[in-house]
Amino acid sequence: MKRTKIAAIDVGSTKVCAIMADMNGTGDLRILGAGIAASDGSEKGVVVSARHDAAPISRAVSKAEKMAGYRLKSAYVIVSDTDMSSLNSRGIISIPRKDQSVRTADRKRAIEIAQNVELSGDRRLLHIIPRSYTLDGQENIKDPVGMCGFRLHVETHIVTMAAISVQNLTKCMESLGVGINGLVLASLASGEAVLTEEEKQGGVVLADIGASTTDIAVFRDGSVYHTSTLPLGGHHVTNDIVVGLGLPFALAEEMKKKYGNVMPSEERGNGDVAVTENGHNASYHDLYEIIDARVQELFRLILLQVPQTDYAKAIPAGLVLTGGTCNLPGIAELGREVTQLPVRIGIPLNPGGGNDTLCDPACATSVGLLYLKMKNEGLIGQWTEKRGLRVLLSRYLGYFGSRQQASQQLMKGDRKWQKQVTYPARLGLRLLAWAEPAVTQSLEWFGSKYRAWNSLP
Repeated sequence: MKRTKIAAIDVGSTKVCAIMADMNGTGDLRILGAGIAASDGSEKGVVVSARHDAAPISRAVSKAEKMAGYRLKSAYVIVSDTDMSSLNSRGIISIPRKDQSVRTADRKRAIEIAQNVELSGDRRLLHIIPRSYTLDGQENIKDPVGMCGFRLHVETHIVTMAAISVQNLTKCMESLGVGINGLVLASLASGEAVLTEEEKQGGVVLADIGASTTDIAVFRDGSVYHTSTLPLGGHHVTNDIVVGLGLPFALAEEMKKKYGNVMPSEERGNGDVAVTENGHNASYHDLYEIIDARVQELFRLILLQVPQTDYAKAIPAGLVLTGGTCNLPGIAELGREVTQLPVRIGIPLNPGGGNDTLCDPACATSVGLLYLKMKNEGLIGQWTEKRGLRVLLSRYLGYFGSRQQASQQLMKGDRKWQKQVTYPARLGLRLLAWAEPAVTQSLEWFGSKYRAWNSLP
């Protein structure tokens, strides 16, 4: 059976994770290559310097390419933005045909009606996710196609984010010659990797605690109900240690990972022992108190994101934690104490290929994105890159040197480097830059005409 190649890239605040895989029609997923590189180019989940952030992306992609044995042309990219917003919207249509049979075009038309929400010019639609359908009063229908009825309702969850964040990320990927197949919200991808169908159906909160942000998704009745992003993560714990103990940031981060925990006092068993690292002394008890206070605050803020205040009824499955900060010992126990709800650590299970590196909460987002694509839910691809000429150009120039060199020199406009490139490459650059607006506009026009024709009954 033919296998389809797919790839996922997660650009985080402290690391970039790139995974290359393939799958077949039966749901068999194989990890072909994976690369992880340290990063400090993004802030609160957003690319702030395309040139600076291109370096760790290039390193991660190169590692994955070497393991997989082929060059990465395009990938699905994960986004996490504190400026994201979400809302639930409803679309209602009538089925005027005599047979009153719901067709695929009718389902699409209902979703488009729900999508008609006012967005300011600085916002970009990221996802429109159908939650459930109602046909002539019959509720909780997952797919109405083939059923008969007159009035079709659809409940959707809509996610938007800042347009500038999308543009910066797109420019960064284009400079490396990697096309963007689609953008996916981090919490949705993580949920696919670590949540069970029973948890989604009963009601659960997914909290992906990263370095700079905590991505939250509330699931109920089998689908996402609410999404948000808190500007709080593991780095804020480290900053508290820096201020409280007077340590350099790098040393505070090292001590947090080596000695930090939030386990109950009877299980810690270290008393007021002093710890020493690189000539700096700190009380183990003080380190615990600082971390414990910040993590408790984080749990309370997570609960405030749940739309209902009766948490035991709204989310009986409790809270599932994932992300790199969840490796802090005792965090699940502290979560149960603060929230009075079931709390567990979500670890991505059985990433095809047996790569132990990916069996870590820090990699849940990348692995989950592959699972989303494999299920083909229509969640991915609400936003797709208007790619082609720019990506082909930077990919073409990349063959004249390393991927990183091509991206750096292309963005700098280095004349000395351009002289080393053949004349056809420079001529292609000018021709493509001139032709791109006209070609893009023509393709968009033909696409709109085709979609209008395809939606006719």
